Amino acid sequence: MRKINTHIWNRELILSLIQMSFLKLDPRTLIYNPVIFVTAAGALLATLETLTNFSSFNIQISLWLWFTVLFANFSEALVEGKGKAQAASLRKGKSTLKAKLIELHTSSRREILVDAEELVKGDHVICRAGDTIPMDGDVVEGVASVDESAITGESAPVIRESGGDRSGVTGGTMVKSDWIIIKITSNRGESVVDKMIALIEGAKRQKTPNEIALSLVLNGLTVVLICVVINLKYFGNYSIQESQKLLSSSLPLPLSLSLPVLASLLVCLIPTTIGGLLSAIGISGMNRLLKSNVIAKSGRAVEAAGDISVLLLDKTGTITYGNRQAYELLPAEGVSLPELAYAAHLASLADETPEGKSIVELCLAISCSYTLPKSNLLLFVPFTAETRMSGIDIKTENLPKQSIRKGALEAILKYADKHGIAQSEEVRKQARRVSEQGGTPLVVVNDQKTLGVIHLKDIVKEGIKEKFAELRKIGIKTIMITGDNPLTAASIAKEAGVDDYIAEATPEDKLKKIREEQKKGHMVAMTGDGTNDAPALAQADVGLAMNMGTQAAKEAGNMVDLDSDPTKLMNVVEVGKQLLMTRGALTTFSFANDIAKYFAILPAMFAAVYATSNSTPFGPLSIMNIMQLSSPESSILSAVIFNALIIVALTPLALKGVQYQNLPTELLLKKNLLLYGVGGVVAPFVGIKLIDLFITTIGLI
Repeated sequence: MRKINTHIWNRELILSLIQMSFLKLDPRTLIYNPVIFVTAAGALLATLETLTNFSSFNIQISLWLWFTVLFANFSEALVEGKGKAQAASLRKGKSTLKAKLIELHTSSRREILVDAEELVKGDHVICRAGDTIPMDGDVVEGVASVDESAITGESAPVIRESGGDRSGVTGGTMVKSDWIIIKITSNRGESVVDKMIALIEGAKRQKTPNEIALSLVLNGLTVVLICVVINLKYFGNYSIQESQKLLSSSLPLPLSLSLPVLASLLVCLIPTTIGGLLSAIGISGMNRLLKSNVIAKSGRAVEAAGDISVLLLDKTGTITYGNRQAYELLPAEGVSLPELAYAAHLASLADETPEGKSIVELCLAISCSYTLPKSNLLLFVPFTAETRMSGIDIKTENLPKQSIRKGALEAILKYADKHGIAQSEEVRKQARRVSEQGGTPLVVVNDQKTLGVIHLKDIVKEGIKEKFAELRKIGIKTIMITGDNPLTAASIAKEAGVDDYIAEATPEDKLKKIREEQKKGHMVAMTGDGTNDAPALAQADVGLAMNMGTQAAKEAGNMVDLDSDPTKLMNVVEVGKQLLMTRGALTTFSFANDIAKYFAILPAMFAAVYATSNSTPFGPLSIMNIMQLSSPESSILSAVIFNALIIVALTPLALKGVQYQNLPTELLLKKNLLLYGVGGVVAPFVGIKLIDLFITTIGLI
């Protein structure tokens, strides 16, 4: 599968990201991220104070506060820049196309050559071998093989035809053979590629409910801390006044509570780390889905995928390969396996269906010792819906014609009765057992007797059972929903390892089941590709529609899989959980690393009662100087520098996401609390101390 290029980096792009970081200093842009807006306001106040009270300490504080804002802006610009690079790559693949518009109101169906951009929803165009499909649409007449590698990257052409679930076509793909008439289903700018470009640029991304809730918490905490810092100024001024009475003239005056100091305290105490990375986390979640060729119509859909507890899947094409394949040969009594394989092989030579080809492959795998008759002696009997069987007649010199037939049990029994062929009760029992197991029995006979049964089976995909077991571990219930009879459904469900199944399901049954699960408080996901799946896709919290499917399905779902691989919903769930885990981990780290900043800045503000490692006498708050920082000024500056640099350090994690693991929620919570909670507490102590040693060594303070 072709991955959308996510590594289109050059010097111009890097410079544009830096430019975007400065452009985002516009208050009208910053206001959408209140935490960073407050940080910028603090940087501005510190700068104004520096202009009137020029000092090395004030200059450094002001610069690092501005760097904090720019680093946060750069983090968001980096994600948006990746999206713009992807969009630019897709735009290069779009070129001016010509389309053969059909005038339906004329009896001759006259074709008019027009620009593809002139087409509107409802127009009909014809595409023949070698033509590029101009815009998204549904096939309304004809059948053709289509090369979709321009969109999905798959080199093998796929069949698109009218009147089924494989009627959807995408603009930019190419017809390889035959012809099709397409009804355009989108206007200019509304195609799959156009929507992909708009989505990956992140221009219309809306915040998810959890993201909004987290933003409210962060903003509320910021407001509280603003009030705290304002009140601390008055307590600090009182502390300074009292300290001046107590300090001897030989000791330096304590650090005053200037605007740069107060701004430093505020910026270090408010959750700037997660505030600066929140947008990047959300956008990168959608970008990670795009790497799997899945278009999420909104960030809500990606996040909802992380909370899925019930997963509804079709059987055909999702759990199974979708084509019945020869599974085993069951010889009748007195018939050898090679004898049955030889007859089944001959009867399937002219069968071009996937089932027929699989029979030939199985027969060759069982025995390659027999020799096929010359082709000029063979007369093929094709399959028809009326006879429900196919076969071959072999003409041999000086010998009567030999006939072999294979087909459905009832059809072969009628054929045997008509031609006086001996029947076998054992074969009847074998055929019934195959049916009870969910398979399809085909019976093989020749002119003398019934030879045995071919067991056709809708093969369960390799590894699917293990995938369902992994989903079960993380609390997701799998339900197979199919139109097959109960016997077939039960057999496939048992082999695939799903938790439950619904047989002979109608569109109404699918919709009803989703609503029932949602009433129980579950988040439900659904896959589908047909018009009959549209109601269920629209109702589901995560509706993954196949790009090859009908337009109704694609419009109903909130995600579209360009590769039309229904099992990819499992990858979507992983991306959703990874997004939630990443946000939770970084939020935990952000709040945890504030602890070290408290020990660095708060005591430094009350310098009268704060004693550094090099000063005497020790004040009452000297016990809080557990990092043994050099001075109040060094403490504050070290905390501010660390606060800025940690955003840069965590940006790659925000982009890549926390590694997803199939573990229960409780275990994941404990692991993240241990790693990011404890790590968030320890890392700042180490980082601030190292910065303090560095800036005092080189003489910045």
